[in-house]
Amino acid sequence: MNAKDISTAKDPAMRASMAAMKRAAALARETAIQTNTNIVTVENGKVVRISAEELRRQASEGAKKS
Repeated sequence: MNAKDISTAKDPAMRASMAAMKRAAALARETAIQTNTNIVTVENGKVVRISAEELRRQASEGAKKS
C-alpha cells in the first residue's frame, strides 16, 4: 500500500496512520539529537545510519526554508 492508497482507505485508523508515522519519525529524530545517537533507516533497500550531527544539519536547513 502506498501513501495515496492509505489516504483513501475506508478504515479511519488506516487513513490516520501516515500522519502518526510522520509524527513518530519526527520525535525519533528529536530524541536522537538530544541523546547524540544515530537514526537507523532503510533507503533503497540498504541500511543507513544518520548521525545526530547530520540530523541537526537537516533540522537547521529545514528551519531556514520555513
